[in-house]
Amino acid sequence: MAASGNVSTELWDEFHTAVNMTSRELQDWLSVQAAGERAEEVPDRAGPPTGRQVLDILAKRRTDLTEDDARVMRRVCDVVRSQRSPDREPEAGGTQWRHGLMSIGHDPLKPS
Repeated sequence: MAASGNVSTELWDEFHTAVNMTSRELQDWLSVQAAGERAEEVPDRAGPPTGRQVLDILAKRRTDLTEDDARVMRRVCDVVRSQRSPDREPEAGGTQWRHGLMSIGHDPLKPS
């Protein structure tokens, strides 16, 4: 069920700043991360649930977003905000930290 009032301009803008990977980059990353020695997940189900939800959101128009989408968007913004400095200058950090952020669409090494 779509409800255009679920996502404010501020949330829309913050989400699209926080998620600095394209949908293609995120899909490729989730597929690589999900590939294992024993089995490889189906591409459209690869990666953690939040990463897949971010992909779904990136494919929608703002007017088609649901309250669940808005909840995910707020959660992603909160995570990126809590783990990055306000200037969001590219920084290396630890591999696990970077990969965790990339799984929700934010590459801390990508220039803003």
